[in-house]
Amino acid sequence: MLYYLSLFTEEFSFLNIFNYITLRTGGAIFTSFFLTLLIGPALVAKLRSYKIQQVEREYGPASHLSKSGTPTMGGLLILFSLLASVALWARLDSPYIWLLVFTTVSLAGAGIMDDYTKLVKKNPEGMKSSVKFCIQLFTALVVVGYLGANPPNGEYATSLIIPYMSKMFVDLSVFYFAFSMLVIVGASNATNLTDGLDGLAAGCMVFTAAAYAVFAYTAGNVQFADYLKIIYVPGAGEITVFMGALIGACLGFLWFNAYPSQVFMGDTSSLFLGGVIGTAALCVKQELLLPIAGGIFVLETVSVMLQMGYFKLTHGKRLFKMTPIHHHFELMGIPEPKVIVRFWVVGAMLMLLALAALKIR
Repeated sequence: MLYYLSLFTEEFSFLNIFNYITLRTGGAIFTSFFLTLLIGPALVAKLRSYKIQQVEREYGPASHLSKSGTPTMGGLLILFSLLASVALWARLDSPYIWLLVFTTVSLAGAGIMDDYTKLVKKNPEGMKSSVKFCIQLFTALVVVGYLGANPPNGEYATSLIIPYMSKMFVDLSVFYFAFSMLVIVGASNATNLTDGLDGLAAGCMVFTAAAYAVFAYTAGNVQFADYLKIIYVPGAGEITVFMGALIGACLGFLWFNAYPSQVFMGDTSSLFLGGVIGTAALCVKQELLLPIAGGIFVLETVSVMLQMGYFKLTHGKRLFKMTPIHHHFELMGIPEPKVIVRFWVVGAMLMLLALAALKIR
């Protein structure tokens, strides 16, 4: 909302600062960060008083049994501070902002229902996986349907830009829409799988969101897009503000979620975090850089797929000690904090590798 103060620059010239995406992105980061710190202690106490607490699986790592009783659904912190910061700093007439808000609210709703079923109704299975998948599919269908009717760049509506190559595109034609839905649903589930260690998912999400904040800013600036030979997307700069709010919310959540965690995010936010990154990737036409910028999430997902496939092919043998793969390293004897920080380091390096695509063409 603060953007609209820039409309009064004739009377108060200094208000023009709210027209700058960089300033509003910085404001969004700090606002969501401090909001999370402000409401965090009260929410954690409230979750504890209602006994909305983690119940560790008996077949999980033995070191995790001590985490039973830790308050869960802390993703509400991320959700509230993100939406409040976006409402304050973003342009509310941007269709991309509303697409991202829709994705956030829709997938957060699925996560909240799943956590509520597990933790309040004491059903360890949670919401039926078919229902959760249907909500993810519906969310993706709405986003992809809108982008199909209002493509970010009509000339490249169904094309993918090949990273690190100069002006090389692949036109998927009608298959692009199925691919786009896979991006959103896959990213949502990948983040959900990564949320297994204190601060792992939130920390890695900071790096992925930072990469897409840069992609959005450059794609939305006609001069930068032309110079960097990427697809120009009018209005994409506002996605930078949303990514800034997401970064601040995740950093604030890490204040409480860092090892040893005071609260877990649960499906409440793990489902929508990946979904909004997938949506942002489609909006800025940088879909193929998502597996690089979000490489940790891909690694976690692939490890589960390989484990399941190997288990079936070998009739009961395991490729890893346990999946997702962060548990494999834990069972190798590596302390949980070291696993987390090493994954963060790899996530940071993958972010830089993805950003390098802007110049290596």
